[in-house]
Amino acid sequence: MTYRLPQAMPRVSYSLDTFRGDIFGGITSAVVGLPIALAFGVASGLGAAAGLYGAIAVGFFAAVFGGTRSQISGPTAPTSVAMAVIFTVHADGDLSKALAIAMMAGVIQILLGALRIGRFISYTPYSVTSGFMSGIGIIIIIIQTLPFLGWAVPTGGPLKAMRSWPEVLGDVNFEAF
Repeated sequence: MTYRLPQAMPRVSYSLDTFRGDIFGGITSAVVGLPIALAFGVASGLGAAAGLYGAIAVGFFAAVFGGTRSQISGPTAPTSVAMAVIFTVHADGDLSKALAIAMMAGVIQILLGALRIGRFISYTPYSVTSGFMSGIGIIIIIIQTLPFLGWAVPTGGPLKAMRSWPEVLGDVNFEAF
């Protein structure tokens, strides 16, 4: 009998200890991933429920289509921040536009995976990877500055948030610090 998905093959060496490890790994992944998923849903502007549904979908599709025995799949900061910026700039709170953007991103990721483009990441210099991660950190700081000061984040991404800084900083009571 042939199996199209490797996950559909019966596991001969699956024991009770392996099952316990899988349960513990699933609980750990849920405890770590749930707050991140909720935060990313709120950051995207679509609400906490959208982040929760997204995390469930990622877990489902990762279990069905791939992964390794030690892989934990869930929302990640670089992808989520990039998608949040794209959603706030292009979706403007419209769920149908956000869904279309997410579907296009998924199709692109599937295409890149099918073409095995991921193997080229080893040729990416450390400075590029470090700069990318630093840029994500700067975007997070820019977007979260307004909520830290008690203001709502305007739609339009980091540039719109930075443009509202003069007004926000004018209302800050610096004597309270």
